[in-house]
Amino acid sequence: MRGLMQEAPLNIPMIVRHAARYHRDKRVVTNTADGPVERSLGESIERSRRLAGALAKLGIGRGDRVATFCWNHHAHFETYIGAPSMGAVLHTLNIRLFADDLVYIVGHASDRVVIVDKSLWPVWEPVAARVNCVEHTIVVDDTGGEAPPSTLDYEALLAEATPLETWPELDEGAAAAMCYTSGTTGKPKGVVYSHRSQVLHTYAGLLADGVGLRESDTILPIVPLFHANSWGVPYECLMVGANLVMPGALMDPESLTRLLVEQRTTVAAGVPTIWQAMLEPLSKVQGGLGPLRSIICGGAALPISLQQAYHRRLGVRITQAWGMTETSPLGSVAWPREAHAGLDQERLDDILNSQGRAVPGVEIRLRDDHGEDVPHDGSSFGEIQVRGNWIAAAYYGEEPTEEKFADGWLRTGDVATIDPEGYIRIVDRTKDVIKSGGEWVSSVKLEGLIMGQPDVAEAAVIGLPHPQWDERPLACVVARAGAQVTKESILEHLEPQVAKWWLPEDVVLIDAVPKTSVGKFDKKALRERFGRYFETER
Repeated sequence: MRGLMQEAPLNIPMIVRHAARYHRDKRVVTNTADGPVERSLGESIERSRRLAGALAKLGIGRGDRVATFCWNHHAHFETYIGAPSMGAVLHTLNIRLFADDLVYIVGHASDRVVIVDKSLWPVWEPVAARVNCVEHTIVVDDTGGEAPPSTLDYEALLAEATPLETWPELDEGAAAAMCYTSGTTGKPKGVVYSHRSQVLHTYAGLLADGVGLRESDTILPIVPLFHANSWGVPYECLMVGANLVMPGALMDPESLTRLLVEQRTTVAAGVPTIWQAMLEPLSKVQGGLGPLRSIICGGAALPISLQQAYHRRLGVRITQAWGMTETSPLGSVAWPREAHAGLDQERLDDILNSQGRAVPGVEIRLRDDHGEDVPHDGSSFGEIQVRGNWIAAAYYGEEPTEEKFADGWLRTGDVATIDPEGYIRIVDRTKDVIKSGGEWVSSVKLEGLIMGQPDVAEAAVIGLPHPQWDERPLACVVARAGAQVTKESILEHLEPQVAKWWLPEDVVLIDAVPKTSVGKFDKKALRERFGRYFETER
Protein backbone atom coordinates (compact mmCIF):
# COMPACT_ATOMS: atom_id res chain seq x y z
CA MET A 1 0.00 0.00 0.00
CA ARG A 2 1.34 3.46 -0.92
CA GLY A 3 0.57 6.81 0.62
CA LEU A 4 -1.82 9.14 -1.16
CA MET A 5 0.17 12.36 -0.86
CA GLN A 6 0.96 14.86 -3.59
CA GLU A 7 4.48 14.88 -4.93
CA ALA A 8 6.09 18.17 -5.88
CA PRO A 9 9.77 18.51 -6.81
CA LEU A 10 12.09 19.71 -4.08
CA ASN A 11 14.06 22.42 -5.84
CA ILE A 12 15.53 25.88 -5.39
CA PRO A 13 12.65 27.66 -7.25
CA MET A 14 10.31 26.26 -4.58
CA ILE A 15 12.32 28.10 -1.91
CA VAL A 16 12.55 31.28 -3.99
CA ARG A 17 8.80 31.37 -4.68
CA HIS A 18 8.13 31.09 -0.95
CA ALA A 19 10.58 33.90 -0.17
CA ALA A 20 9.09 36.15 -2.87
CA ARG A 21 5.60 35.70 -1.45
CA TYR A 22 6.28 35.94 2.28
CA HIS A 23 9.63 37.66 2.89
CA ARG A 24 9.97 40.43 0.29
CA ASP A 25 10.51 43.16 2.88
CA LYS A 26 13.45 41.50 4.65
CA ARG A 27 16.92 43.09 4.42
CA VAL A 28 19.94 42.08 2.35
CA VAL A 29 22.98 44.18 3.28
CA THR A 30 26.49 44.36 1.81
CA ASN A 31 29.30 46.22 3.53
CA THR A 32 31.39 48.46 1.26
CA ALA A 33 34.17 51.02 1.68
CA ASP A 34 31.44 53.71 1.54
CA GLY A 35 29.30 51.99 4.17
CA PRO A 36 26.58 49.33 4.13
CA VAL A 37 24.35 49.08 1.04
CA GLU A 38 20.87 47.71 1.67
CA ARG A 39 18.25 46.15 -0.59
CA SER A 40 15.09 44.25 0.21
CA LEU A 41 14.93 40.51 -0.35
CA GLY A 42 12.21 41.18 -2.91
CA GLU A 43 14.59 43.43 -4.88
CA SER A 44 17.29 40.74 -4.73
CA ILE A 45 14.89 38.15 -6.13
CA GLU A 46 13.79 40.48 -8.95
CA ARG A 47 17.42 41.19 -9.80
CA SER A 48 18.07 37.44 -9.86
CA ARG A 49 15.29 37.15 -12.46
CA ARG A 50 17.10 39.75 -14.54
CA LEU A 51 20.33 37.84 -14.13
CA ALA A 52 18.62 34.65 -15.29
CA GLY A 53 17.24 36.50 -18.32
CA ALA A 54 20.69 37.89 -19.12
CA LEU A 55 22.31 34.47 -18.83
CA ALA A 56 19.66 32.93 -21.07
CA LYS A 57 20.35 35.63 -23.70
CA LEU A 58 24.03 34.65 -23.54
CA GLY A 59 23.03 31.09 -24.41
CA ILE A 60 23.18 29.59 -20.94
CA GLY A 61 20.69 26.79 -20.41
CA ARG A 62 19.98 23.80 -18.21
CA GLY A 63 23.05 22.09 -16.88
CA ASP A 64 25.47 24.82 -17.99
CA ARG A 65 27.96 25.85 -15.34
CA VAL A 66 27.96 29.46 -14.11
CA ALA A 67 31.03 30.17 -12.00
CA THR A 68 31.54 32.90 -9.43
CA PHE A 69 34.83 34.42 -8.27
CA CYS A 70 33.52 36.86 -5.71
CA TRP A 71 33.42 38.11 -2.16
CA ASN A 72 30.20 37.90 -0.12
CA HIS A 73 27.91 40.56 -1.59
CA HIS A 74 24.60 41.24 -3.32
CA ALA A 75 25.58 40.00 -6.77
CA HIS A 76 26.96 36.75 -5.38
CA PHE A 77 23.75 36.15 -3.44
CA GLU A 78 21.70 36.95 -6.55
CA THR A 79 23.67 34.34 -8.48
CA TYR A 80 22.92 31.81 -5.74
CA ILE A 81 19.25 32.44 -6.56
CA GLY A 82 19.21 33.02 -10.30
CA ALA A 83 21.63 30.44 -11.72
CA PRO A 84 20.17 27.25 -10.18
CA SER A 85 16.58 28.52 -10.40
CA MET A 86 16.87 28.85 -14.20
CA GLY A 87 18.30 25.32 -14.42
CA ALA A 88 21.97 26.24 -14.70
CA VAL A 89 24.56 24.99 -12.20
CA LEU A 90 26.11 27.45 -9.76
CA HIS A 91 29.86 26.83 -9.39
CA THR A 92 31.49 28.83 -6.60
CA LEU A 93 35.26 29.22 -7.09
CA ASN A 94 37.56 29.65 -4.12
CA ILE A 95 39.30 33.02 -4.57
CA ARG A 96 42.23 31.91 -2.38
CA LEU A 97 43.33 28.93 -4.44
CA PHE A 98 46.53 28.92 -6.46
CA ALA A 99 46.19 29.67 -10.17
CA ASP A 100 47.11 26.09 -11.17
CA ASP A 101 44.27 24.68 -9.06
CA LEU A 102 41.79 27.22 -10.45
CA VAL A 103 42.80 26.46 -14.04
CA TYR A 104 42.25 22.75 -13.37
CA ILE A 105 38.91 23.28 -11.61
CA VAL A 106 37.43 25.63 -14.24
CA GLY A 107 38.47 23.29 -17.03
CA HIS A 108 37.29 20.16 -15.24
CA ALA A 109 33.88 21.72 -14.52
CA SER A 110 33.62 23.16 -18.06
CA ASP A 111 32.44 26.55 -16.78
CA ARG A 112 30.84 28.59 -19.59
CA VAL A 113 30.38 31.86 -17.69
CA VAL A 114 32.27 33.38 -14.80
CA ILE A 115 31.11 36.29 -12.64
CA VAL A 116 34.14 37.99 -11.09
CA ASP A 117 34.71 41.00 -8.85
CA LYS A 118 36.79 43.77 -10.43
CA SER A 119 38.87 43.89 -7.23
CA LEU A 120 39.79 40.25 -7.87
CA TRP A 121 40.64 40.75 -11.53
CA PRO A 122 44.42 40.69 -10.93
CA VAL A 123 43.96 37.22 -9.40
CA TRP A 124 41.55 36.03 -12.10
CA GLU A 125 43.35 37.41 -15.17
CA PRO A 126 46.22 34.86 -15.21
CA VAL A 127 43.66 32.07 -14.79
CA ALA A 128 41.51 33.42 -17.64
CA ALA A 129 44.52 33.38 -19.96
CA ARG A 130 44.91 29.62 -19.42
CA VAL A 131 41.32 28.35 -19.82
CA ASN A 132 39.35 28.06 -23.04
CA CYS A 133 35.94 26.90 -21.85
CA VAL A 134 34.78 30.27 -20.45
CA GLU A 135 32.78 32.06 -23.14
CA HIS A 136 31.62 35.10 -21.15
CA THR A 137 33.16 37.01 -18.24
CA ILE A 138 30.82 39.23 -16.23
CA VAL A 139 32.49 41.78 -13.94
CA VAL A 140 30.99 43.15 -10.72
CA ASP A 141 32.31 46.70 -10.40
CA ASP A 142 33.34 46.95 -6.76
CA THR A 143 36.26 49.34 -7.29
CA GLY A 144 35.37 51.79 -10.08
CA GLY A 145 37.68 52.64 -12.96
CA GLU A 146 38.01 51.07 -16.39
CA ALA A 147 36.39 47.71 -17.09
CA PRO A 148 38.76 44.86 -18.04
CA PRO A 149 38.82 44.26 -21.81
CA SER A 150 36.34 41.84 -23.39
CA THR A 151 34.16 41.65 -20.29
CA LEU A 152 30.51 42.40 -19.56
CA ASP A 153 29.44 44.73 -16.75
CA TYR A 154 27.12 43.05 -14.24
CA GLU A 155 24.89 46.05 -13.59
CA ALA A 156 24.63 47.01 -17.28
CA LEU A 157 23.74 43.42 -18.11
CA LEU A 158 20.94 43.40 -15.56
CA ALA A 159 19.65 46.81 -16.65
CA GLU A 160 19.33 45.64 -20.26
CA ALA A 161 17.97 42.19 -19.50
CA THR A 162 14.39 40.98 -19.82
CA PRO A 163 13.57 39.31 -16.48
CA LEU A 164 12.72 35.64 -16.51
CA GLU A 165 8.97 35.72 -15.81
CA THR A 166 8.59 32.31 -14.22
CA TRP A 167 11.13 29.81 -12.98
CA PRO A 168 11.04 26.57 -14.98
CA GLU A 169 9.92 23.26 -13.50
CA LEU A 170 13.13 21.52 -12.54
CA ASP A 171 13.76 17.88 -11.73
CA GLU A 172 14.75 17.63 -8.08
CA GLY A 173 17.56 15.27 -9.03
CA ALA A 174 19.14 17.79 -11.40
CA ALA A 175 22.40 19.45 -10.45
CA ALA A 176 21.95 22.80 -8.68
CA ALA A 177 25.50 23.67 -7.64
CA MET A 178 29.12 22.54 -7.63
CA CYS A 179 31.90 23.07 -5.13
CA TYR A 180 35.41 21.63 -5.31
CA THR A 181 37.39 20.35 -2.36
CA SER A 182 40.52 22.31 -1.54
CA GLY A 183 42.81 19.63 -2.95
CA THR A 184 45.29 19.43 -0.05
CA THR A 185 46.05 15.88 -1.21
CA GLY A 186 45.90 15.31 -4.97
CA LYS A 187 43.71 17.18 -7.43
CA PRO A 188 40.62 19.04 -6.19
CA LYS A 189 37.44 16.96 -6.37
CA GLY A 190 34.10 18.23 -7.63
CA VAL A 191 31.04 17.81 -5.40
CA VAL A 192 27.71 18.23 -7.20
CA TYR A 193 24.66 19.18 -5.13
CA SER A 194 21.20 18.34 -6.43
CA HIS A 195 18.13 20.54 -5.99
CA ARG A 196 16.69 17.89 -3.69
CA SER A 197 19.80 17.73 -1.52
CA GLN A 198 19.89 21.53 -1.22
CA VAL A 199 16.28 21.71 -0.07
CA LEU A 200 16.64 18.88 2.46
CA HIS A 201 19.88 20.37 3.74
CA THR A 202 18.10 23.70 4.19
CA TYR A 203 15.33 22.09 6.24
CA ALA A 204 17.91 20.36 8.45
CA GLY A 205 19.85 23.58 8.99
CA LEU A 206 16.70 25.38 10.10
CA LEU A 207 15.90 22.86 12.83
CA ALA A 208 16.19 24.31 16.33
CA ASP A 209 18.98 21.82 16.98
CA GLY A 210 20.56 22.56 13.59
CA VAL A 211 21.68 26.13 12.97
CA GLY A 212 18.25 27.24 14.16
CA LEU A 213 17.65 30.37 12.05
CA ARG A 214 14.24 32.02 12.26
CA GLU A 215 12.46 34.96 10.65
CA SER A 216 13.43 37.35 13.42
CA ASP A 217 17.17 36.70 12.94
CA THR A 218 19.85 38.74 11.23
CA ILE A 219 22.75 36.54 10.17
CA LEU A 220 26.29 37.57 9.30
CA PRO A 221 27.99 34.82 7.27
CA ILE A 222 31.69 35.55 7.57
CA VAL A 223 32.16 32.12 6.04
CA PRO A 224 32.68 32.83 2.32
CA LEU A 225 29.86 32.06 -0.10
CA PHE A 226 32.43 29.94 -1.96
CA HIS A 227 33.29 27.76 1.06
CA ALA A 228 31.46 24.42 1.38
CA ASN A 229 28.16 25.56 -0.10
CA SER A 230 28.29 28.63 2.17
CA TRP A 231 27.16 26.32 4.96
CA GLY A 232 23.63 26.53 3.50
CA VAL A 233 23.11 30.10 4.74
CA PRO A 234 21.70 31.71 1.54
CA TYR A 235 18.86 29.22 1.16
CA GLU A 236 18.12 29.18 4.91
CA CYS A 237 17.68 32.97 4.78
CA LEU A 238 15.38 32.68 1.78
CA MET A 239 13.26 29.96 3.37
CA VAL A 240 12.62 31.64 6.74
CA GLY A 241 13.16 35.30 5.79
CA ALA A 242 16.12 36.04 8.06
CA ASN A 243 17.95 39.28 7.29
CA LEU A 244 21.27 38.65 5.52
CA VAL A 245 24.34 40.81 6.19
CA MET A 246 27.46 40.27 4.06
CA PRO A 247 30.93 41.72 4.70
CA GLY A 248 32.02 42.19 1.08
CA ALA A 249 35.80 42.46 0.84
CA LEU A 250 36.13 44.12 4.27
CA MET A 251 37.30 41.07 6.20
CA ASP A 252 39.53 42.67 8.83
CA PRO A 253 38.45 42.08 12.47
CA GLU A 254 37.61 45.73 13.13
CA SER A 255 35.32 46.06 10.08
CA LEU A 256 33.61 42.76 10.89
CA THR A 257 33.08 43.80 14.49
CA ARG A 258 31.61 47.15 13.50
CA LEU A 259 29.29 45.47 10.96
CA LEU A 260 28.16 42.83 13.46
CA VAL A 261 27.26 45.44 16.06
CA GLU A 262 25.74 48.13 13.82
CA GLN A 263 23.53 45.66 11.95
CA ARG A 264 22.31 44.15 15.23
CA THR A 265 23.40 40.68 14.22
CA THR A 266 21.76 37.80 16.10
CA VAL A 267 23.66 34.90 14.46
CA ALA A 268 27.15 34.90 12.98
CA ALA A 269 29.06 32.10 11.24
CA GLY A 270 32.78 31.65 10.60
CA VAL A 271 35.87 29.50 11.07
CA PRO A 272 37.95 29.44 14.31
CA THR A 273 40.71 31.72 12.97
CA ILE A 274 38.09 34.44 12.42
CA TRP A 275 36.77 34.17 15.99
CA GLN A 276 40.31 34.13 17.37
CA ALA A 277 41.06 37.38 15.53
CA MET A 278 37.76 39.02 16.57
CA LEU A 279 37.93 38.27 20.29
CA GLU A 280 39.78 41.46 21.25
CA PRO A 281 37.80 43.87 19.01
CA LEU A 282 34.52 42.37 20.21
CA SER A 283 35.68 42.63 23.84
CA LYS A 284 36.16 46.39 23.41
CA VAL A 285 32.61 47.07 22.18
CA GLN A 286 30.93 49.49 24.55
CA GLY A 287 27.55 48.34 25.81
CA GLY A 288 27.92 44.70 24.77
CA LEU A 289 27.02 42.85 21.59
CA GLY A 290 23.32 43.65 21.53
CA PRO A 291 21.04 40.85 20.38
CA LEU A 292 23.83 38.43 19.30
CA ARG A 293 22.61 35.05 20.53
CA SER A 294 24.61 32.50 18.58
CA ILE A 295 28.00 32.06 16.93
CA ILE A 296 28.31 29.06 14.63
CA CYS A 297 31.83 27.78 14.08
CA GLY A 298 33.11 25.07 11.76
CA GLY A 299 35.86 24.17 9.36
CA ALA A 300 38.41 23.22 12.02
CA ALA A 301 38.63 22.31 15.70
CA LEU A 302 37.88 25.13 18.13
CA PRO A 303 40.32 25.55 21.05
CA ILE A 304 38.40 25.13 24.30
CA SER A 305 40.18 28.22 25.64
CA LEU A 306 38.55 30.30 22.89
CA GLN A 307 35.13 28.79 23.61
CA GLN A 308 35.56 29.72 27.27
CA ALA A 309 36.83 33.23 26.50
CA TYR A 310 33.74 34.07 24.41
CA HIS A 311 31.43 32.78 27.10
CA ARG A 312 33.23 34.38 30.06
CA ARG A 313 34.13 37.71 28.46
CA LEU A 314 31.32 38.29 25.94
CA GLY A 315 28.44 36.25 27.35
CA VAL A 316 27.86 34.31 24.12
CA ARG A 317 28.74 30.74 23.33
CA ILE A 318 30.41 29.50 20.18
CA THR A 319 28.51 26.49 18.86
CA GLN A 320 30.64 24.01 16.95
CA ALA A 321 29.31 22.29 13.88
CA TRP A 322 31.01 19.59 11.84
CA GLY A 323 30.83 18.87 8.15
CA MET A 324 32.71 19.10 4.89
CA THR A 325 32.17 20.02 1.25
CA GLU A 326 30.97 16.46 0.59
CA THR A 327 28.27 16.73 3.29
CA SER A 328 26.74 20.00 1.98
CA PRO A 329 28.21 20.59 4.74
CA LEU A 330 25.98 20.07 7.81
CA GLY A 331 26.70 16.81 9.64
CA SER A 332 26.55 17.52 13.36
CA VAL A 333 26.02 20.40 15.80
CA ALA A 334 27.13 20.71 19.44
CA TRP A 335 24.00 21.80 21.27
CA PRO A 336 23.56 20.69 24.91
CA ARG A 337 20.86 18.20 25.84
CA GLU A 338 18.13 18.78 28.39
CA ALA A 339 19.98 16.34 30.68
CA HIS A 340 22.96 18.72 30.79
CA ALA A 341 21.09 21.52 32.56
CA GLY A 342 22.58 20.75 35.96
CA LEU A 343 26.16 20.15 34.89
CA ASP A 344 29.02 22.21 36.28
CA GLN A 345 30.60 24.76 33.95
CA GLU A 346 33.75 22.74 33.20
CA ARG A 347 31.82 19.63 32.13
CA LEU A 348 29.41 21.70 30.02
CA ASP A 349 32.36 23.44 28.33
CA ASP A 350 33.75 20.01 27.43
CA ILE A 351 30.48 18.90 25.84
CA LEU A 352 30.04 22.12 23.88
CA ASN A 353 33.62 21.91 22.65
CA SER A 354 32.83 18.63 20.89
CA GLN A 355 31.64 18.47 17.29
CA GLY A 356 28.18 17.62 18.62
CA ARG A 357 25.64 15.02 17.60
CA ALA A 358 24.47 14.04 14.13
CA VAL A 359 21.62 16.17 12.80
CA PRO A 360 18.49 14.26 11.76
CA GLY A 361 18.99 12.93 8.25
CA VAL A 362 22.68 12.09 8.72
CA GLU A 363 23.80 8.64 9.83
CA ILE A 364 27.28 8.33 11.32
CA ARG A 365 29.41 5.30 12.08
CA LEU A 366 33.02 4.78 13.18
CA ARG A 367 35.19 2.20 11.44
CA ASP A 368 38.72 1.05 12.32
CA ASP A 369 41.59 0.27 9.92
CA HIS A 370 40.15 -3.21 9.33
CA GLY A 371 36.68 -1.96 8.42
CA GLU A 372 35.16 -3.06 11.72
CA ASP A 373 32.66 -0.99 13.69
CA VAL A 374 34.11 0.99 16.60
CA PRO A 375 31.99 1.23 19.78
CA HIS A 376 30.54 4.58 20.78
CA ASP A 377 32.20 4.55 24.19
CA GLY A 378 33.90 7.95 24.11
CA SER A 379 37.40 6.51 24.00
CA SER A 380 37.69 4.16 20.98
CA PHE A 381 39.05 5.81 17.82
CA GLY A 382 37.72 5.29 14.31
CA GLU A 383 37.18 7.04 11.00
CA ILE A 384 33.89 8.92 10.68
CA GLN A 385 31.79 7.52 7.85
CA VAL A 386 28.46 9.12 6.92
CA ARG A 387 25.46 8.68 4.68
CA GLY A 388 22.30 10.66 4.04
CA ASN A 389 20.29 12.59 1.47
CA TRP A 390 22.74 15.51 1.27
CA ILE A 391 25.93 13.43 1.36
CA ALA A 392 28.00 13.00 -1.83
CA ALA A 393 27.83 9.57 -3.48
CA ALA A 394 30.69 10.22 -5.93
CA TYR A 395 32.93 12.97 -7.26
CA TYR A 396 32.18 14.74 -10.52
CA GLY A 397 33.65 12.90 -13.50
CA GLU A 398 34.83 9.93 -11.41
CA GLU A 399 33.50 6.52 -10.51
CA PRO A 400 33.03 6.07 -6.75
CA THR A 401 35.95 4.20 -5.17
CA GLU A 402 36.08 1.98 -2.09
CA GLU A 403 38.80 4.25 -0.77
CA LYS A 404 36.30 7.13 -0.45
CA PHE A 405 32.80 5.70 -0.90
CA ALA A 406 32.57 2.37 0.90
CA ASP A 407 29.31 0.38 0.55
CA GLY A 408 27.20 3.53 0.26
CA TRP A 409 28.99 5.46 3.02
CA LEU A 410 31.29 8.47 2.60
CA ARG A 411 34.68 7.95 4.21
CA THR A 412 35.46 11.39 5.62
CA GLY A 413 39.09 10.95 6.66
CA ASP A 414 38.27 12.40 10.10
CA VAL A 415 39.32 10.25 13.06
CA ALA A 416 37.06 10.62 16.09
CA THR A 417 35.49 9.15 19.17
CA ILE A 418 31.74 9.11 19.81
CA ASP A 419 30.42 8.87 23.36
CA PRO A 420 27.27 6.99 24.44
CA GLU A 421 25.19 10.19 24.09
CA GLY A 422 26.34 10.54 20.47
CA TYR A 423 28.76 13.46 20.90
CA ILE A 424 31.57 13.37 18.34
CA ARG A 425 35.10 14.44 19.21
CA ILE A 426 37.42 14.66 16.25
CA VAL A 427 40.95 13.78 17.24
CA ASP A 428 42.67 14.05 13.86
CA ARG A 429 42.57 13.58 10.12
CA THR A 430 43.63 10.12 8.96
CA LYS A 431 46.57 11.77 7.21
CA ASP A 432 47.51 13.77 10.33
CA VAL A 433 47.03 11.22 13.10
CA ILE A 434 50.18 10.46 15.11
CA LYS A 435 51.02 6.93 16.22
CA SER A 436 53.94 6.95 18.65
CA GLY A 437 55.27 3.65 19.96
CA GLY A 438 51.98 1.97 19.09
CA GLU A 439 49.87 4.58 20.93
CA TRP A 440 47.54 7.16 19.37
CA VAL A 441 48.31 10.85 19.93
CA SER A 442 45.68 13.45 19.00
CA SER A 443 47.29 16.45 17.34
CA VAL A 444 43.96 18.30 17.48
CA LYS A 445 43.66 17.98 21.26
CA LEU A 446 47.29 18.98 21.77
CA GLU A 447 46.76 22.08 19.62
CA GLY A 448 43.72 23.11 21.63
CA LEU A 449 45.56 22.68 24.92
CA ILE A 450 48.65 24.56 23.74
CA MET A 451 46.50 27.46 22.49
CA GLY A 452 45.07 27.63 25.99
CA GLN A 453 48.48 28.84 27.19
CA PRO A 454 48.04 32.63 27.54
CA ASP A 455 51.25 33.50 25.66
CA VAL A 456 50.35 31.40 22.59
CA ALA A 457 48.55 32.86 19.56
CA GLU A 458 48.51 29.75 17.33
CA ALA A 459 49.79 26.19 17.48
CA ALA A 460 49.90 23.30 15.05
CA VAL A 461 51.13 19.82 15.97
CA ILE A 462 52.48 17.41 13.38
CA GLY A 463 53.75 13.86 13.55
CA LEU A 464 57.24 13.29 12.15
CA PRO A 465 59.32 10.12 11.69
CA HIS A 466 61.34 9.17 14.78
CA PRO A 467 64.14 6.57 14.90
CA GLN A 468 62.87 4.98 18.13
CA TRP A 469 59.12 5.60 18.33
CA ASP A 470 58.07 5.51 14.64
CA GLU A 471 56.53 8.99 15.01
CA ARG A 472 56.68 11.77 17.57
CA PRO A 473 54.75 15.04 17.81
CA LEU A 474 56.43 18.34 16.97
CA ALA A 475 54.64 21.46 18.21
CA CYS A 476 54.91 24.49 15.93
CA VAL A 477 54.00 27.51 18.05
CA VAL A 478 53.31 31.18 17.34
CA ALA A 479 53.78 33.49 20.34
CA ARG A 480 51.47 36.39 21.02
CA ALA A 481 52.92 39.82 20.30
CA GLY A 482 55.33 40.78 23.05
CA ALA A 483 55.12 37.39 24.81
CA GLN A 484 57.92 34.92 25.51
CA VAL A 485 57.31 31.23 24.77
CA THR A 486 59.77 28.39 25.34
CA LYS A 487 59.73 24.64 24.97
CA GLU A 488 59.83 24.39 28.77
CA SER A 489 56.81 26.68 29.24
CA ILE A 490 54.74 24.67 26.75
CA LEU A 491 55.65 21.31 28.30
CA GLU A 492 55.00 22.63 31.79
CA HIS A 493 51.54 23.76 30.64
CA LEU A 494 50.79 20.35 29.08
CA GLU A 495 52.21 17.95 31.67
CA PRO A 496 49.21 17.99 34.07
CA GLN A 497 46.74 17.57 31.20
CA VAL A 498 47.99 14.72 28.98
CA ALA A 499 49.71 11.36 29.17
CA LYS A 500 53.49 11.45 29.13
CA TRP A 501 53.80 9.97 25.63
CA TRP A 502 51.55 12.75 24.28
CA LEU A 503 54.06 15.45 25.23
CA PRO A 504 55.69 16.96 22.11
CA GLU A 505 59.20 15.72 21.48
CA ASP A 506 60.15 19.30 20.70
CA VAL A 507 58.65 22.77 20.32
CA VAL A 508 59.65 25.14 17.52
CA LEU A 509 58.70 28.81 17.37
CA ILE A 510 57.46 30.05 13.99
CA ASP A 511 56.18 33.42 12.75
CA ALA A 512 52.80 32.08 11.59
CA VAL A 513 51.08 28.76 10.99
CA PRO A 514 50.57 28.35 7.23
CA LYS A 515 46.89 28.23 6.22
CA THR A 516 44.97 26.50 3.47
CA SER A 517 42.66 28.41 1.12
CA VAL A 518 39.78 28.04 3.60
CA GLY A 519 41.73 29.11 6.68
CA LYS A 520 42.65 25.69 8.10
CA PHE A 521 46.14 24.92 9.38
CA ASP A 522 48.22 23.58 6.48
CA LYS A 523 50.03 20.71 8.14
CA LYS A 524 51.25 19.41 4.81
CA ALA A 525 53.32 22.59 4.44
CA LEU A 526 54.70 22.16 7.96
CA ARG A 527 55.63 18.53 7.31
CA GLU A 528 57.42 19.59 4.13
CA ARG A 529 59.25 22.33 6.03
CA PHE A 530 60.43 20.23 8.96
CA GLY A 531 60.72 16.92 7.11
CA ARG A 532 62.94 14.50 9.02
CA TYR A 533 63.42 16.86 11.98
CA PHE A 534 63.88 14.06 14.53
CA GLU A 535 66.26 12.12 12.36
CA THR A 536 68.86 14.86 11.94
CA GLU A 537 71.29 16.41 14.37
CA ARG A 538 70.37 19.89 15.56
